[in-house]
Amino acid sequence: MSDMILSDKYKAFLRHNAKAEALEGTTAAGKTTVGAFKFMLKVAKSSKKLHFIASKSTGDAEKNIINSDLGIVDIFGELVDYRGNGSVDYKIPHLVYHIDNKPENDKIVFVLGYEDKTKWKKALGSQFGCGYIDEINTADTDFVQESTMRCDYWMCTMNPDDPTLPIYEQYINRFRALPEYERDTPKEIQEELDKQPAQPEWTYWFFNFDHNAGLPEYKKQQIINTVAPGTKIYKNKILGLRGRSEGLIFSMFERQRNVITRKQAKSFSYAQFSCGVDTSYSEQSNDTIAFIFQGITRDGKLVVLAERVYNNKDLSGDKIAPSDTVELLHKFLDDCKDTWGFARKIYVDNADQATIMELRKYANKYGLLYEFMNANKKIKIIDRINFMAGWMKQGYYFVVDDCTEHLHELDVYSWKEGKDEPEDRNDHTINACQYGFIPYIKMIGERQNNSNQFDTLRAGFGL
Repeated sequence: MSDMILSDKYKAFLRHNAKAEALEGTTAAGKTTVGAFKFMLKVAKSSKKLHFIASKSTGDAEKNIINSDLGIVDIFGELVDYRGNGSVDYKIPHLVYHIDNKPENDKIVFVLGYEDKTKWKKALGSQFGCGYIDEINTADTDFVQESTMRCDYWMCTMNPDDPTLPIYEQYINRFRALPEYERDTPKEIQEELDKQPAQPEWTYWFFNFDHNAGLPEYKKQQIINTVAPGTKIYKNKILGLRGRSEGLIFSMFERQRNVITRKQAKSFSYAQFSCGVDTSYSEQSNDTIAFIFQGITRDGKLVVLAERVYNNKDLSGDKIAPSDTVELLHKFLDDCKDTWGFARKIYVDNADQATIMELRKYANKYGLLYEFMNANKKIKIIDRINFMAGWMKQGYYFVVDDCTEHLHELDVYSWKEGKDEPEDRNDHTINACQYGFIPYIKMIGERQNNSNQFDTLRAGFGL
């Protein structure tokens, strides 16, 4: 049996009892090694004979969990026999775990690949004591549901994948860290967790390099130094943050540079305030009704100051209609006026004439000073993206830290696979932001005497 060197946090993890546990974090943090070790300890204590380990394929499970350095076979040695081709009693790959000298007390741990539905369906006809799901965020949600409901205890690990995948909403974001370890969870991930109600006795663990006591300092630095700071892979692997590693549109957006507090935003001198509105009334999708209030400073900074987001799918009672939107928007504008300043012109998605008509009727009826305008879409989406990307890089695009939905969209907004156009999702606050800044593009960004790329674009659109 090989030795493991454990940090205080991993020791606390091993001692902790829960119904389910989720492990997330940086690369080389030791999640898989210590997680599999605890899983085997739970198997030994279980009163049930059957258990399972699941990965994308049985080959992945063998490589990463069973036969790897400090894997199950390495750590438990002669206490386990791996039968990759099955046996007379159990036809699928499995571990035989000898917990004492009596063969009748042996535990059986099935090794499953959730990529092949026909195979795992055959294995899930029984009740299990313990389950271990590797990289759960890439798993079939049907498998997760059918397997975990049969377990007394289950554990999962994950890689830093696209946080818009359904598995996050249905399972991962329902876990919570213990109070003493909440500070270890990155703010970006905590915001995602807070979007879903907590499930009792589901414990979340975030592990980083410092929690892996067996990782030499030189090796840690070697890993960190091979990845360029600011890149998406740096955020995923070195910081342990969620998000696609490829295809992200705003990969240049950095929270350290582009996110500010309300206090910082209050210190700026604003030349213009604006509001953009994007609407979707679908009750079946994650599309939203989004309001974005933003300010443009006298030195050319665009600051997203406030947001309101509504989704009819999430509402259990009456759904929001255009007539409801006008009242919600009016309140939002008045709140922003009192907090930040007055935006007279409000730019609304021109594809939604029903809402625009309701807004204008409402404004006339109550004598509002706000003017509700059709959003100007003569600038193509790709050019709007180019403007935003340039401002982000140059330090002219900022978001107040409580605009969590806008921050989320900036983190996940992606290109269509194999195409130079964005996906039609995760973009409602982004669209609202664009509607609000298009009329004022000349006021945003670096001021130069000589023409730059943005001046050329502006001239091309007659702005």
